[in-house]
Amino acid sequence: MKAGIVGLPNVGKSTLFNCLSNAKAQSANFPFCTIEPNVGVVNVPDERLTALAELVNPEKTIPATVEIVDIAGLVKGASKGEGLGNQFLANIRETDAIIHVLRCFDNDNIVHVEGSVDPIRDKEIIDIELQLKDLETVDKRLEKVTRAVRTGDKDAQKLQAILNQIKEGLEQAKNVRQIEFTEKEREEVVRGLQLLTDKPVLYVCNVSEGDAASGNEMVTKVEAIAKEENAEVLTLAVSIEADINELETFEERQIFLEDLGLSAPGSAKLIQKAYALLQQQTYFTAGEKEVRAWTFPVGATAPQAAGVIHTDFEKGFIRAEVISFEDYKNFGTEAKVKEAGKMRIEGKEYTVQDGDVMHFRFNV
Repeated sequence: MKAGIVGLPNVGKSTLFNCLSNAKAQSANFPFCTIEPNVGVVNVPDERLTALAELVNPEKTIPATVEIVDIAGLVKGASKGEGLGNQFLANIRETDAIIHVLRCFDNDNIVHVEGSVDPIRDKEIIDIELQLKDLETVDKRLEKVTRAVRTGDKDAQKLQAILNQIKEGLEQAKNVRQIEFTEKEREEVVRGLQLLTDKPVLYVCNVSEGDAASGNEMVTKVEAIAKEENAEVLTLAVSIEADINELETFEERQIFLEDLGLSAPGSAKLIQKAYALLQQQTYFTAGEKEVRAWTFPVGATAPQAAGVIHTDFEKGFIRAEVISFEDYKNFGTEAKVKEAGKMRIEGKEYTVQDGDVMHFRFNV
């Protein structure tokens, strides 16, 4: 699962990517500085993992990770191949969620590809290009489906109705994620179409240092539009994140943040939000050799979660021994949790919860 950072050229995408990842994307004050998509595997900050490691004192601690892709900036006409349009659209199609960076600060020294700063216009430019590409995809699919409908194919008739509904929405400048479908339609049909505007999105408002804590009028406008889309907004000053990234010690970073009235780096919040946007959760395994965070999709059963460790765990699943993180934290050790009767035995139907500490029994 990976999230793609998108936006117009020169809005702070690559600088943000540098803050998130150890992989250093080229960052410069001109459009198209990112040509090949840069990929970074980023650790997910999680205080629960730190707390477990302090209790267990293992040989090593391994966090969950999320893949972040820095994608080339897009311009008007991308859906027709303008600029790096074809490459941009191909790269974004391969991601599972979108982190859309919007410039919400004025600075005469940083060129804006459109000549002025207007995050709503910038958002609409990208939306329109993605909608046009989706419209092209839907039209091609409708041509094939219409032929099948003529033969009396009932499944084709249902698909045709959904495609027409999507087409109508796109022509009204709606993103597919805004169009109302039943859960069954979305699960069985819409998601399979892999449309660009159906991907979940997080809007990142890149503000100046002075607006990092409270935002500004441009951010307020973005928040209003995002609310209509049922999308989230995160405000951060990418320039501050870059400065934090240069500091070597945790103490230095904390002092810097406190001086700015911030409790944590915005990049940490962004990683956590991206993780949630991808509908990922975390369970833990805890032992003397290793305390580890494992990533699993929301709604996974115990065998499916076990399969994240190894496919044999899923195939030969017998049961899961489960401790809630809060119980582990409160009692301090696995032995004391057992003594208190707080360890649960769960079977194949158990839906794993975020924060579960698990041990799997299996046989192959």
